[in-house]
Amino acid sequence: MNKKPNILFILLDDYGWTDTGCYGSSFYETPRIDALALEGARFTDAYASCPVCSPTRASILTGKYPARLGLTQWIGGHSEGKLADVPYIDHLSTDEISLAKALKQGGYKTWHVGKWHLSKHNEERFDTYPDKHGFDVNIGGCHFGHPFNGYFSPYGIETLEDGPEGEYLTDRLTDEAIKLIKGSKNDDKPWFMYLSHYAVHTPIECHEELVEKYRKKARMLGLDKINPFVEGDYFPCEHKKDEKILRRTIQSNPIYAAMVENLDTNIGRVLDCLKAEGLENDTIVIFYSDNGGLATAEGSPTTNKPLCEGKGWMYEGGTREPLIIRWPGHIAPNTMIETPVTSTDFYPTLLEAAGLPLMPEQHMDGVSILPLLEHSTQDGLDDRPIFWHYPHYSNQGCTPGCSVRKGHWKLIEFFEDEKLELYDIYNDVGETKDVSAEHPDIVQELKSLLDQWKIDVKARIPEPNPNYKPRS
Repeated sequence: MNKKPNILFILLDDYGWTDTGCYGSSFYETPRIDALALEGARFTDAYASCPVCSPTRASILTGKYPARLGLTQWIGGHSEGKLADVPYIDHLSTDEISLAKALKQGGYKTWHVGKWHLSKHNEERFDTYPDKHGFDVNIGGCHFGHPFNGYFSPYGIETLEDGPEGEYLTDRLTDEAIKLIKGSKNDDKPWFMYLSHYAVHTPIECHEELVEKYRKKARMLGLDKINPFVEGDYFPCEHKKDEKILRRTIQSNPIYAAMVENLDTNIGRVLDCLKAEGLENDTIVIFYSDNGGLATAEGSPTTNKPLCEGKGWMYEGGTREPLIIRWPGHIAPNTMIETPVTSTDFYPTLLEAAGLPLMPEQHMDGVSILPLLEHSTQDGLDDRPIFWHYPHYSNQGCTPGCSVRKGHWKLIEFFEDEKLELYDIYNDVGETKDVSAEHPDIVQELKSLLDQWKIDVKARIPEPNPNYKPRS
């Protein structure tokens, strides 16, 4: 029997679809990620199951849509406007057989390094930390959604000992990951590493010398002379109703660019470690993000153009993600895959790749895409419906809604006014033209699919807010 592959799952936070060179960025520099794409498969239409972090992370680890789990908001989030907020589950239940637990039962060592954000913000949070979900090791994973003390030590993260003053968090997590890989050299057991970086979530901070490099680059390209922002309407959510949405139109933030390069360098360090330890050909490497780039609020450090909007929105900029998967001998180099896939698909795919039995009662919303990876084709996937449900006001400007994509059509339903928008994603990736009036038959078909799915997963729908006070 062949040895089971190691699995390195690199998950970034708030990293946008076009934040990488091979996905179209001309300002950020990502040579190591670009090289990884040439060595494996790059997906053009990969999705997160939610435009914010915690729900997507739960979907990866359970193989279930956030609406089915009842975990539809980033944990700790609360918002309302014309509609009242929808209650949600504030932790990943230990009743779920997580991906880590399933792999551990299949003989894997399991390591969690970095952000967790699937636990409560109270004294019970330890009951749902990574070690309660099948991870043998937890370094840095807690209820934090971002590094509240910043990216430079002391971090104040309860599951990560502070480093020397000024140590950078992304560097440190990479050091910890490399230690674990090197420490497994003489162990025959395969391993699963969930390397979940806090970057590039706010606060936007990086090494000053790297920031200065991009200040100079922005000046050289004339980007420092261009106002990158367009002011929009007031936020529809109650807690930000006196603020206006600020959309970034070009990638030119030197600090964010530095964070991206630092991530790229550190990903390269881990890949170099795999090669040095003789594990390169025995390891599946996945590169992915949990939601779109932050483009309309909180400093709006990046843009996802040509996609519409970003983190927190039901449009493509909120949910379409960079996805690269490398597995030498199984995935042909420089493969481009246009078939739509989503975050619930990782669970069954990795079980099948590991030669372990599938668990359809657990990962019921995911499909193994191993045949797609190995053969670049898979019957039934191109026209499979993919669903989203985010019944909350985001911090970034979107109103509560849900959506479905089937083939090249995408329908979005907004709950405030029951408005339906239809887009031809193949020919209008930027969602610039709502064609619902031109294709009522398609609208009816997709709306029926969406309505039935909401019933199947017991999706919560927001009700009118009796306390709503419109902005005067």
